[in-house]
Amino acid sequence: MAAPRTESIPEDHGRIEDVDVSSEMQDSFLEYAYSVIYSRALPDARDGLKPVQRRILFQMAEMGLRPDRGHVKSARVVGEVMGKLHPHGDSAIYDALVRLSQSFALRVPLVDGHGNFGSLDDGPAAARYTEARLAPAALALTENLDEDVVDFIPNYDGQFQQPAVLPAAFPNLLVNGATGIAVGMATNMAPHNLIEVVAAAIHLLENPDATTAELMEFVPGPDLPGGGIIVGLDGITEAYETGRGSFRTRAKVSIESLGPRRTGLVVTELPYMVGAERVIEKLKDAVNAKKLTGIADVNDLTDRNHGLRLVIGIKTGFDPNAVLEQLYRLTPLEDSFGINNVALVDGQPQTLGLKSLLRVYLDHRLSVVTRRSRYRLARKQERLHLVEGLLIAILDIDEVIQVIRASDDGEQARTRLMSVFDLSQLQAEYILELRLRRLTRFSRIELESERDTLKNEIADLEALLASDTLLRAQVATELDAAAETFGTPRRTLLLNGGPVAARSRSAAPADLQIADEPCRVFLSATGRMVRAVLSPEGGIVAPTRRAKHDAIRSAVDATTRGDLGAVTTAGRIVRFSPVDLPSVPANAVQLAAGTRADQYLGLASGEHVVAIVPLGDEIIALGTRQGVVKRVAASELPAGKHDVEIVALKPGDSVVGAGIAPDGIELVFVASDAQLLRFDAASVRPQGRAAGGMAGIRLAPGVDVISFAAVRPAADTVVVTVAGSSQAIAGTDAGSAKVSAFDEFPAKGRATGGVRAQRFLKGEDALVLAWIGAEPRAVAADGAVRPLPEPGAKRDASGQALDAVIGAVGAPIA
Repeated sequence: MAAPRTESIPEDHGRIEDVDVSSEMQDSFLEYAYSVIYSRALPDARDGLKPVQRRILFQMAEMGLRPDRGHVKSARVVGEVMGKLHPHGDSAIYDALVRLSQSFALRVPLVDGHGNFGSLDDGPAAARYTEARLAPAALALTENLDEDVVDFIPNYDGQFQQPAVLPAAFPNLLVNGATGIAVGMATNMAPHNLIEVVAAAIHLLENPDATTAELMEFVPGPDLPGGGIIVGLDGITEAYETGRGSFRTRAKVSIESLGPRRTGLVVTELPYMVGAERVIEKLKDAVNAKKLTGIADVNDLTDRNHGLRLVIGIKTGFDPNAVLEQLYRLTPLEDSFGINNVALVDGQPQTLGLKSLLRVYLDHRLSVVTRRSRYRLARKQERLHLVEGLLIAILDIDEVIQVIRASDDGEQARTRLMSVFDLSQLQAEYILELRLRRLTRFSRIELESERDTLKNEIADLEALLASDTLLRAQVATELDAAAETFGTPRRTLLLNGGPVAARSRSAAPADLQIADEPCRVFLSATGRMVRAVLSPEGGIVAPTRRAKHDAIRSAVDATTRGDLGAVTTAGRIVRFSPVDLPSVPANAVQLAAGTRADQYLGLASGEHVVAIVPLGDEIIALGTRQGVVKRVAASELPAGKHDVEIVALKPGDSVVGAGIAPDGIELVFVASDAQLLRFDAASVRPQGRAAGGMAGIRLAPGVDVISFAAVRPAADTVVVTVAGSSQAIAGTDAGSAKVSAFDEFPAKGRATGGVRAQRFLKGEDALVLAWIGAEPRAVAADGAVRPLPEPGAKRDASGQALDAVIGAVGAPIA
C-alpha cells in the first residue's frame, strides 16, 4: 500500500493583511480617475483626438482604407481596433467611429461612412450593416507616420506599436471641437472654420506676441456644422481669453407666404446638435400646455435634395415675429453652448484659450516638420553615399570585376573593394549586389543626375533645419495647403445683437435692449457689413494698419434702430435696421468681424448688395450692366414695405453700382472694353420706381458695364482699372492695373461712348475691375490686402503687371 501523499503548505498561505480602507479607496480612485482622464475622455491638444479616435484612424490607415479604395464593414474596423489597440469594448469603438463620420457633429468629418450612420434624432445602424473608410481629411492627420515624425508606444499587451499622437496637418481640435466627461472634469469645445483657424495659426506663427484680440480678427467665433446663428459675442471673447465661456445659438428662420393670406415660419438651420423632431416635440408640448398660441400646424419637409425645412404655420391675426420670439423662449430653436476648453498638454489636463490652443498645436507641427526633415535628410544622405559608391564602381568597372573575380569569397571581395577603391562597407556590399544591367552608359547618366538632385535636396533640408524662419515658413505653407484642400466657407452667421428672424421678406422688431444711438454702417468691397457706434465727441478713427476686408464700398451714418436701404443687383432696395449687425469700436473698425450682407438680408441666390443708402430725401442713382442709368427719390419708397423694386430691369440685366446723386454730382460708367464715361447727374431726370431708366453709356456689341459710381470730384480722386483676359478662369489671372487721376478723363454727354481708360497688354482683352474714389484699397476675394501700382499713370496708358489677383477695390475706413 502506497504511503499517503503529503504537500508542503507555503508559509504565507492564508495570510491576512490589514489595509486602511480609506487609503486603498483613495489610491484606487486616483488610478481610475487618471485612466479615464488620460486614456478615454479628454483629447490631446496637439491632434485634437481621444485615444480611441486616434487608434481608429491609425488602424484604418494601416488597413489601407484610403478614400480611393472601397468601403469595408464597420464591424471589421471595430474588430481590428479592439483586437490590436483598444481593449475597452466594441460599443465604445463603434460609437467613436460613428461620430467621426457625422457631418452634423464635426466641421470636417474624418471617416467616410456608407449606410445609416444616424442623425440628430436617430442612432446609427449596427456595425454589421454599415461600411466605412477614411475621409480625405483623415489622411492629412495620419500622413508621414512612417518618417519618424511622432513617438510610438506599445499597445495594451505590448505586441503592437501605436502613435502617441498623430502628425495632424491642420488644427483638428479647434476645427472639429470635442466633448467628453472625465472624473472631476469635462470638456466641451465648439467647432470652427478651418480656413479661419489656419489664418489665425499662421498669424501667430509669424507674430508670436499676437494678442487674442488680434487672433479674433481671423477667428471671430465658432462655425457650427449645421449653420445657424450665434447671437452675442461677449461669451466667445471670454472663452477665447480664459478657455471658459458661453454663447447662444439660434435657428435660421424666415417668414414666408405659405398661400393666400397664410404666413409661416420656415426653419432651414438649427442650433448645434438640435434635431427637428426635438423641436417639434417641444413645440407640441408648449401648445398643449397653453404656453404657446398662434401656431396652426407644423410640418417637417426635410429631404436629401433641399436639406432641412421645418414649416410652422401661423394662425390668421397673429404677428409672426411675436410668435417667433415665443418659440425662441420655449423651444430649442434657441439653445446655449457652454465652452470648456479642457485638453491634455504633456499628459496633464489644462484649460486653454484660443492663443494657447494654437500655440500647443504650432509647437507640435514645428516638431513634426523638424523630425520629418531630419529623417528625410538621413535617408537622402544614405542614398547619396550609395550612389557615389556606384559611380566609383561604374567608372572603374573592369578593375572592380577583376578584384571580385580574384577573390576567394564574398568577404574577401568586400574587404578588397574597400581597400582598393576606398569604399565604406555599405558601398562595397551594394556594389557586390549590383545587377549587370546597371552597368550601361545610360545608368551612369541616371546616377549622376540622381547624385546632383540628392545634393540639392540635402542642401535644402540642411538649410531648413538650420533656419527657424524657413521652418516656420514651411509649416505655414503646409497649413495653407490644408486649408485650401479641406476648407469650406463659413456656415454660421455671427451677430452681436438680438433677434435676427425674418430677414427675407419682413422686418424683425427692434431690439429694445440696444439704445437708439448714432452709428455708422460699413459695407466692405467683399460684401461684409458692420456698424460702429459714434461717440458724441467724435467719429471714426482711421485704423493704423490695414486688415482683411477693410476696403469700403459704402459707409452711411444712421442710428442703431433706424432704417437703411440695401440696393441689390436685382434692382431692389431691401429695408433693414443696423440693430443686429456686429458692432465694432469706432476706434478699431475691422470689417473681418462683419457679417455677410447677403446672409444678413436673406437675399436670393446670386443676388448681392452693391451699396447701402439712407432712406430720407436723398436722390439715389444706379447703373446697370447693359448701360442703363436711373435716378429715383428715396421718398418714393413706401414706408411699410420691407423691399421694393426701384428699376424695371430688362432680361439678363443687373445693377452694378449705386449711390447718392443730387444735382452737382457726376455719374461714371466703366465698360469692359476699357471705355469710361462721366457726365453730370443733372442730365438724368428722377423717375418713378416702376420706370426702367434711360440710356447711360453707349456700348459696343458684347460689351458690359463693370462699374458705376456717383462721384463728387476732388483733387485726390483717382480711377483704378484692372485688365485681364476674358477667357481666363476667375481668380487665376492677376492681369495688370493702373491708377490715374480722375481729372485725366474729360466729361462727355450722357448716352455717348466715353473715352479709353486703359490700353491692353498682350493677352488682355477686357477690363475685369474698375473703381473711382480717393485713397483706393485693394483686397483679394478672401479680403486679404493686395498692393496697387503708384498713382499718376496716363489716362490711356497700359497697366503694370500684378503679382496677385485683386478681387475688389474700395475706399479707406473713415
